[in-house]
Amino acid sequence: MDPEIKTTPVEPPRGIYPARVDEKGRLKLPVNFQEFLNGLGEQKVFITSLDVRTARIYPTSVWKENEKLLAESNDDPEGAEDISFMANDLGADSELDGQGRVLVPTELRRLLNLESQPVWLECYQGGINIYNKEVYEERQRRSRENLAAKLAAFKKKGLR
Repeated sequence: MDPEIKTTPVEPPRGIYPARVDEKGRLKLPVNFQEFLNGLGEQKVFITSLDVRTARIYPTSVWKENEKLLAESNDDPEGAEDISFMANDLGADSELDGQGRVLVPTELRRLLNLESQPVWLECYQGGINIYNKEVYEERQRRSRENLAAKLAAFKKKGLR
């Protein structure tokens, strides 16, 4: 077994954290996000967008799983090829530097209005979402719509 591979599950940070992409395109990750990636044994990441609204930081191992899923897709090969193309067109590999920063690809940060702007970070499904102000505020509004009904439905399912 490779000593680099972690066998204990690493808990992702909970909550949504403010951050900023500086004028050079570097995003300084909060300490708990750095610890999350380090706990996975990952310094290298793939940063892209699949929906052209939200940027996403994928630990390399998670992105490789996505590449495998897309490569093996037999039911919609054209869709898989398009998603792969989009990810590669907007994305790039990056590496955590000594100060806990990653470089967001130029075209991606311009397209999603991330340059020299505040952003919000959230761990979700093994990666880290990067929301610009517009998307973050939209998500806040959407999550609050019909909240009482959403909460009642999930309390019936056992939410405490």
